[in-house]
Amino acid sequence: MATIPHDKSLDSTLALMRQGYTFLHKRCQRYRSDLFQTRLGGLKVICLHGDEAAQVFYDPERFQRQGAVPKLIQKSFLGERPIHSLDGAAHRHHKEMFLSLLMTPANLDRLRELSGEHWQVFITRWEGKEKVALFTEAQELLCRVACAWAGVPLKESEARQRARDFWDMVDAFGAFTPPRHVRGMLARRRAEWWLAGIIEEAQSGKMTVGEGTAVSVIALHRGLDGQPLDTKGAVVALINVLRPIVAISTYVTFAALALHEHPQCRHRLQQALQAGEEDYLDWFVQEVRRFYPFAPFMAAHVKKAFDWRGCRFEKGQLVLLDIYGTNHDARLWERPDEFEPERFRHGHAGKFDLIPQGGGDYLSGHRCPGEGVTIEATKVAVRALTQQMTYEVPDQEMTFSLARMPTVPRSGFVMTQVTRAGRMNE
Repeated sequence: MATIPHDKSLDSTLALMRQGYTFLHKRCQRYRSDLFQTRLGGLKVICLHGDEAAQVFYDPERFQRQGAVPKLIQKSFLGERPIHSLDGAAHRHHKEMFLSLLMTPANLDRLRELSGEHWQVFITRWEGKEKVALFTEAQELLCRVACAWAGVPLKESEARQRARDFWDMVDAFGAFTPPRHVRGMLARRRAEWWLAGIIEEAQSGKMTVGEGTAVSVIALHRGLDGQPLDTKGAVVALINVLRPIVAISTYVTFAALALHEHPQCRHRLQQALQAGEEDYLDWFVQEVRRFYPFAPFMAAHVKKAFDWRGCRFEKGQLVLLDIYGTNHDARLWERPDEFEPERFRHGHAGKFDLIPQGGGDYLSGHRCPGEGVTIEATKVAVRALTQQMTYEVPDQEMTFSLARMPTVPRSGFVMTQVTRAGRMNE
């Protein structure tokens, strides 16, 4: 029986805080192994890296999500009883509901339509402003899109705060300091109170909701026991539709950064889109998702003992899968630390190599059911940034820290002199 390499420090929490996204990958490189053992917060943890490890990690016969997410993160980010923590038949049944919301052609078409409309409104709003911080603006834009798409009434005066609350929940995920967790928990409480009233009115028939919207599907959904979701469970499900859409603001911001730092990509995108060719846009968005940091790692518990690569995984063992490092694994990606959309020319995007939002199968596994939404919303944003507006990018701090999880460019990507395309010819 082989021995899993052990990290030499007594506890690696401080190293994780210092290295963030790169912690797992650097350790695997140091030990020349796709797995190693360490302690985080005093807990024994096995860390995995690479596509073969991802295939093992997303095997539902070997791993389960229930109990793997710390309570603190549940209270701020996921909520109690989220789909991420379910397994087996309950997970499949709950996920079918999400797939009926998110992945149907009609719903994706509606998302594209709403996103396009909101980008036009926001571009007009940005005209005449001295400067625009894209990251903050994209949060509000996507919050408005998410609520309109989901059938959630959103007051004009509340839009920015709701958007900020959804982001604060996301921001709490990788926090090591109390302030971010507190902000996330307070944000979740405000969102839960707001959405509970909407769910209750929808379930009682007091509020008319659009057929096929998230509010309608969640309010009418019945569990395996044939009973409707209680208010708390329905609210968690609804937040888990809205919050991830607001989180796409990170990809929107990184896409803008990529366009700025790689003008050849912008030029090729403009040429391709003007010619009605979609392929390069697909490659570009996939490369944004691969190259830039989003989720650092995923957690699960061993469901039943098994051996892999000569190492024993005991039942109940906490295991982390390296998401960011796998997306930058030189064995899987040629020149992984360079931004090259052309790498996707031949469709290199498998279930276990490109895993920015998890791996495996959409229905039977734990791959994010909203991945299609992320891709489509980011494509709409790239179209807007390259075809529907012009802007200047002043000097600013556009670097981002890989120690901070989640991370975005420090400046939030500031734009000036925003002008709607065609305005100069009017």
